[in-house]
Amino acid sequence: MSRANASSVSEFLLLGLSRQPQQEQLLFALFLSMYLVAVLGNLLILLAISVDPRLHVPMYFFLCSLSLVDICFTSTTVPKMLANHVLGTRTISFAGCLTQMYFLFMFVDMDNFLLAVMAYDRFVAVCHPLHYSARMTPRLCVLLVGSSWVVANLNVLLHTLLMARLSFCADNAIPHFFCDVTPLLQLSCSDTHLNEVMILTEGALIMIAPFVCILVSYVLITCAVLRVPSTKGMWKAFSTCGCHLAVVSLFYGTIIAVYFNPMSSHSSEKDTAATVLYTVVTPMLNPFIYSLRNRGLKRALGKVIGRRVWSDGL
Repeated sequence: MSRANASSVSEFLLLGLSRQPQQEQLLFALFLSMYLVAVLGNLLILLAISVDPRLHVPMYFFLCSLSLVDICFTSTTVPKMLANHVLGTRTISFAGCLTQMYFLFMFVDMDNFLLAVMAYDRFVAVCHPLHYSARMTPRLCVLLVGSSWVVANLNVLLHTLLMARLSFCADNAIPHFFCDVTPLLQLSCSDTHLNEVMILTEGALIMIAPFVCILVSYVLITCAVLRVPSTKGMWKAFSTCGCHLAVVSLFYGTIIAVYFNPMSSHSSEKDTAATVLYTVVTPMLNPFIYSLRNRGLKRALGKVIGRRVWSDGL
């Protein structure tokens, strides 16, 4: 199939979250604030871990990877939306739309895999503390993160190529603030059955397998914690696990609600609200929930921020 026949649409219109000028101004300020918090928060985590040698251990290596992915994740969609508002335009080219979709879902997959890797790391630390150093070697840590990047790219490449083969003949308005797969499939005038089948099978497997690993890890961690005689230690462990599971539930719950349902059951308003949660809110909350509750990281952040303030004061 030639490129001319593949798509007669050269660009799409991103309608955003609202068409009311006053609401657009408010949403612009809100998204800009959340984006800055997400980027600055995750950059602080990266800086604190890199400058403190005591944090050069597997758990913080995975936190660094998660922070880097979250910065890229939220930067895939929010800056384009903010730029469109400032420039007074809503357009995105066909190639740009597919590129945005590719990187968005690559980072979604990476978040997915890293959450599972972090859960496994905590499982080894809690359930097999004496063998932690022998199991979580630097080579294994790099292998886990590196293989996650490879699988994420291959998975997203498949879905991007399947999307590129579709035809878009007339309507090019996307009721969203970024190029999401669901509204694109609804706009296509081609047969999207193969795309939907791959999302509900291969795509679901990519998302559900790490989720199951997370659940199994936390079940085993809970069983180990219940055997701890100290009530204070038990409550601290449960509190930490509860925060992790809250973000895991938010991340997976919104993705499953948006992408793993038949096309006929989708509502643009509900889908948009759900995608805001995992593309903007979750990356913003991750530095606080996964990192700032940690004493070692708090100490490192205090030194970094204190040093910065002192140098600025000079």
